[in-house]
Amino acid sequence: MLTQTERWGIFELTLQGPSGGNPFMDVKLSATFKYMNRTLTPEGFYDGNGVYKVRFMPDTVGEWTYITHSTVQELDGICGEFSCVEPTEDNHGPVRVKNRYHFAYEDGTPHFSFGTTCYVWNHQSQELQEQTLESLKAAPFNKIRMCLFPKHYDYNSNEPEHFVFPGSIADGWDFSRFDTEYFAALEQRIIQLQQLGIEADLILFHPYDRWGFSTMDAETDDFYLRYIVARLAAFRNIWWSMANEYELLKEKQMEDWDRFFKIVQENDPYQHLRSIHNWIVFYDYNKPWVTHCSIQHTELLLTKEWREQFHKPVVVDECRYEGDINHDWGNITAEDMVRRFWDGMVRGGYVGHGETYVGHKGDSEGLDEVLWWSHGGKLHGTSPERIEFLRRIVNEGPVGGLNPVPMSMLDGRAGEPGEYYLYYYGSQRPAFKILDLPEDREFSIEVIDSWNMTITPLEGTYNGKFRLELPGKQYIALRIQRKYA
Repeated sequence: MLTQTERWGIFELTLQGPSGGNPFMDVKLSATFKYMNRTLTPEGFYDGNGVYKVRFMPDTVGEWTYITHSTVQELDGICGEFSCVEPTEDNHGPVRVKNRYHFAYEDGTPHFSFGTTCYVWNHQSQELQEQTLESLKAAPFNKIRMCLFPKHYDYNSNEPEHFVFPGSIADGWDFSRFDTEYFAALEQRIIQLQQLGIEADLILFHPYDRWGFSTMDAETDDFYLRYIVARLAAFRNIWWSMANEYELLKEKQMEDWDRFFKIVQENDPYQHLRSIHNWIVFYDYNKPWVTHCSIQHTELLLTKEWREQFHKPVVVDECRYEGDINHDWGNITAEDMVRRFWDGMVRGGYVGHGETYVGHKGDSEGLDEVLWWSHGGKLHGTSPERIEFLRRIVNEGPVGGLNPVPMSMLDGRAGEPGEYYLYYYGSQRPAFKILDLPEDREFSIEVIDSWNMTITPLEGTYNGKFRLELPGKQYIALRIQRKYA
């Protein structure tokens, strides 16, 4: 009986080969996988101790064959076959762009992105990493931004146990090899996120560095990227983020970022989502290798404008963080965080969460400096439950996602004209509104209190132009849906 791998699972071919010299650089390995007249050829990688692997994510049910290609005779020309079977219930495949401005899993299930940021949670103690996973189980987030390299910044001073490359600051780094223990631990965390239904948005470079990883030469950068893609691309729940705040990596030029995109695009057989995150200056998201916008900006009212500028999904991954630290970007209220989510969503985009509370008591004396935004651990804020409330509303809305319905920039209205509308008034507090709905159909109206998480149906049906009385307080939304007989 053939080995069975579920659709969008991982078939892993493990081979024994030479361990002398430097197999990371000296040995080339790939395999061609074929189903009927389709072929895909992922690169293999060296996993240490004479072990070589090729990972493959099949996307079609049926029998696949493979043959290896290598510069080493004992790894070359190895043939085999396996059976790809139907996926299990929670396996919907990788996330793709759908309907230009939105996302869906490959099986067609909508993916409405509700992300969070935990930059280096995977570089913390095992206990803290497990606590992060427990927190995520109860949280509304289906995407997490995380770094491959550790981070040196305020509140970030610990030294991880393992790094991408072997070595240390004191002894130097061997940029010609990779630390396979680091990758084994990373892969375990990616699988655990997958089991929670969470996409791992992997940040490949960032500027907050004391180890020298942000200033590697071009040859090492490219070597690193090719290994990352060969090793991780077969995991269905990954997105590629070329960098966090890319302009702050002063030794990289625009042509470097373009090259990084091309390397990832050309070496990823599955074409996972690709983007790059700005500090102030936007990368040109119109470039063909970019699949969606990953934006840092405080003004969510511009979301519709960015859609029209780039004609791609807009994810405002950083809009400031709920918290109380000294930095302005990390001390907004939960109310403000929730408002920003609604502002972005009703203008056709997606918004990312972050939390930076230092003012809560930790397990020891004094204040706890384990901040979710960087370390993970526990969530202390009150925005996540309100974000979950919004996620339920979005899930109950149009299957294709929320698209803005033309209004002024200050007003938030999304939906499907004539069928469904979601109005959001944010920090405004109108006592009434004059609404104008199609006259040839009837609509039901619900008043939503986005902060107190209540939905109040109004009696009767509505059409045409009319005055609607409202509570006269902030954070109110209206859900208007066509009534069918």
